[in-house]
Amino acid sequence: MGAAGIDEIASSLLTDIAALPGVRRVGFALSEGGGRRLRFTASDRSDDGGVDWCHIDAYDDVPLTLVVRTGEPVLAAREELAPRFDDFVAGQPEDVRAVAAVPLPGIGSPIGGLIVFLGEGWAFDETQRRLLEATARRAADAVRRVRVRGVDVRDDEESPLNDETLAARVVLSDDPRAAGEARQFLRDFLADAEVSSDLAETAQLCLSELVTNAIVHAGTRCELRATLDTALTVAVRDRGGPASDAALVAAPDADPDPLRVHGRGLQLVDALADRWGSERDAVGTTVWFSLELDGERRQASETG
Repeated sequence: MGAAGIDEIASSLLTDIAALPGVRRVGFALSEGGGRRLRFTASDRSDDGGVDWCHIDAYDDVPLTLVVRTGEPVLAAREELAPRFDDFVAGQPEDVRAVAAVPLPGIGSPIGGLIVFLGEGWAFDETQRRLLEATARRAADAVRRVRVRGVDVRDDEESPLNDETLAARVVLSDDPRAAGEARQFLRDFLADAEVSSDLAETAQLCLSELVTNAIVHAGTRCELRATLDTALTVAVRDRGGPASDAALVAAPDADPDPLRVHGRGLQLVDALADRWGSERDAVGTTVWFSLELDGERRQASETG
């Protein structure tokens, strides 16, 4: 909890959890890019010289990305994982007999996750579950404390994970009309991509809430980013700065309204989006949502 930076948090977790009986390897990840990717490190990637990070596509079919997307833990023996994650299991050393993955709780969606590779089967009883969940909560609190001090403020505009990703951005003024401008911008972006009108309308409803929220409660210009690949991800970032350290570091379930961001609810976004979340730091707040593009949501057919 007293860590000076994200690397120190990661190093502490990887060292402490790896010391538990039966643990072969430990992984730690933080959600980035509006939930589109995970910044990941593991005990076998780090040493005394520092923490070595890489990026994982948040839609890769592995236990860690699943717990970050859904907020539900994955606790299972190797043979139980195989039918759901056959490629993942096939890539694990034979001495990995079970996996425990838990989310780092956040507002809306998890802010990351922990994964533990076990050389012997755990019972996954109540004591073990509580240990993992408590560790994840403390890690999430520690990350928020670091971010509110501005230690881990990162430029989120990184290169797309693949060449098929479409992306666009615009800066919106601090003006009540900005919500309408944002909707038009997103409507044009999705029309060019031939996304279904149903998904486009849902996205515009969610976006209008995010932009209005930013203007009313942050009182600054905001930046809108839209990214389209296997899902549509829309993020709105203001420059209002944190309201207070105490508000940022409190556990999400300590807030009487867990959907509240900037002092008002995001019930509409929570109801319509497949995923959404909020990331606050010393500079401002990013609120994002994601809508998956399944076959029924595409306006253009595979042959068309």
